[in-house]
Amino acid sequence: MNRLFARILLVVAGASAISAEAAAVRVRDLTFVHGARDNQLVGYGMVYGLANDGDKDPIYTKAAFGNTLRRLGITVPADAISSKNVAAVIVTADIAYDTRSGNRINVNVAAAGDAKSLQGGVLAMTPLQGVDGEVYAVAQGALAVGGFALGQGGGGGATVQKNHPTTATIIGGALVEREIPVTLVQGDAIQFVLREPDFTTAARMAQEVNSTFPGSSHAVSGTTVRVKIPDNYQHAPVDFIARVQAVEVTPDTPARVIVNERTGTVVVTARTKVSSCAITHGNLVVKIAETLDVSQPSPFAQVGQTAVVPRTETQVAEQPAKMKAFPEMPTVEKIAASLNELGATPRDVMAILEAMQQAGALQAELLIR
Repeated sequence: MNRLFARILLVVAGASAISAEAAAVRVRDLTFVHGARDNQLVGYGMVYGLANDGDKDPIYTKAAFGNTLRRLGITVPADAISSKNVAAVIVTADIAYDTRSGNRINVNVAAAGDAKSLQGGVLAMTPLQGVDGEVYAVAQGALAVGGFALGQGGGGGATVQKNHPTTATIIGGALVEREIPVTLVQGDAIQFVLREPDFTTAARMAQEVNSTFPGSSHAVSGTTVRVKIPDNYQHAPVDFIARVQAVEVTPDTPARVIVNERTGTVVVTARTKVSSCAITHGNLVVKIAETLDVSQPSPFAQVGQTAVVPRTETQVAEQPAKMKAFPEMPTVEKIAASLNELGATPRDVMAILEAMQQAGALQAELLIR
């Protein structure tokens, strides 16, 4: 498993090196147009038909249920309402900048109370509001729950659960009622925003765009590239954006090491290098085993009694340390191969990289998640 991990790291690093040197990426994959962004919507709604898996009569669920009945022309005393088949939920959705009135968008539904499951439920009409308080869409429909919970409250006490039965989705479950105003053209230019800010990439992008549209582009910052619309595209900004997004740019990849200690994942970019240093790797293994022996008197003895005597055995095994020296600035391929020779596990790799960063030998940004 250790060698497999190191080999995977080596293959990924080699592929990264090839792509970093030769591959170019479209502008549309590196940037987005300023103003063309998604917006988040949220709403409070009710899910019905839960077959006794709903909320256990909390005040807010009963109040919302009663308000719904009153809007439908039915007045019921508050103490007569039961919410065992009903659940209060929070509904969220993302609406794209170019979504028009009448389009449908997907919604996520999550239980807000103590409901056991949303399986089989139906979401009633729920207004979805933006950050400005305006209603931009209305959600309604049957829920698609990607999990289940069985045996809860049963006589044997056994419970089987897969995923989270208190969250669900509705594909195309919201109908857009209001469009979000979008301004793509600012003056006579369009601003392209890099998803991964970098001064070198911004300068390269401006240079490549100028090769297609001379004198039209310049990098405002490491995040933004401003592109002036030519005269022949003044009345067709969408066509001009499509032409610019098709331009290919070779992005600059920073030297970066990302370590996720929770999952044991280590990602190293191809530009990562190491200064002259030496690494030693060794393990000290201590095994302590305790067994129980029986002590009893000899046959036909007049005195004595049988007793249980614990016996402890301790073994210490220290593996010989292995040292690997890096006399020059090696690439990530050599780093991966060397760690493979040392027999390092993913957790060992993390510790080694952190120690190299502290020693000043790792010439890369180390990010620990």
